[in-house]
Amino acid sequence: MNALTSFILILVVTGLAFAGGEISSCRVLLDVVLPYAAMAAFLVGLVYRVLKWASSPVPFNIPTTCGQQKSLSWIKSSWIESAHTKLGVAVRMAIEILLFRSLFRNSRAQIRQEGPRLLYSENKWLWLGALAFHWSMLVIVLRHLRFFVEPVPRFILAMDAVDGFFQISAPQLLVTDVVIIVALLFLLQRRLTDPKVRYISLFSDYLALFLLLGIAISGVLMRYFFKVDLEAVKQLAIGLVTFSPIVPASIGALFFVHLTLVSFLLAYLPFSKLVHMGGIFLSPTRNLPNDSRMVRHVNPWNYPVKVHTYQEWEEEFHDKIKAAGLPLERE
Repeated sequence: MNALTSFILILVVTGLAFAGGEISSCRVLLDVVLPYAAMAAFLVGLVYRVLKWASSPVPFNIPTTCGQQKSLSWIKSSWIESAHTKLGVAVRMAIEILLFRSLFRNSRAQIRQEGPRLLYSENKWLWLGALAFHWSMLVIVLRHLRFFVEPVPRFILAMDAVDGFFQISAPQLLVTDVVIIVALLFLLQRRLTDPKVRYISLFSDYLALFLLLGIAISGVLMRYFFKVDLEAVKQLAIGLVTFSPIVPASIGALFFVHLTLVSFLLAYLPFSKLVHMGGIFLSPTRNLPNDSRMVRHVNPWNYPVKVHTYQEWEEEFHDKIKAAGLPLERE
């Protein structure tokens, strides 16, 4: 039901955007008002989430590790897997962000009928699908910068050349266009077919996948099947970033579907699980060094507490302790 509801919602948004693109009076709303409102919601929501995370107390040193902690000098420690220096933390964070280190080590538990018995096995397909999606998404977002700047930076042109090295169609087939759709379909079928994953999947989980699929498919349709006026699109994009928006009349209705879904994603992102792209940098399980044996972790949110030390207690009850025949640290 969650999957069906989210799919219907995306279909309704797509239909409204397509219909609005056919009506000239609605084009300003879809091309100007909606993108600005979505970007404002994205920036405000993201800043709010980041400030909320940054102000959360961290009472304990709680990094997640999978290696030998730094302790005695004659025991070799894992300076990346159990980082105790800032450099080690930076390297571990880079591996986590770029290569999904923790997801690569993910395992799958299954109950086999013979026995029955519980078996653990590797689950590298999830890691590969997530890695393919995220890297394709990054390349596609960077590629789209050519619509917002003039002249187009050389690294974007080089990225386009590498992405389209197959040269098997006109326009050239871009590898990331295929990879991102295949990866999203894999992640979607995993949620639909795996009983354990389907049981814990929420409406928001399916909504994010269908929304991303809608953006990817509409972009592919515009590039390979229903051509749009790229000069008009660039004129609109540059007008938006320079706060002098112009709505060209030559843009087709399919572009309005794509832009509406992108605006939907921007506005929705800070309030969804997709905001983990910023939260990973502020996670204490990732960004804290594992140095609890070298440095005492003091919670900066602790309020001052009046303490009564043992020395003060012994001095206060010195005569009574001595009369009782109990040992004293100081005679």
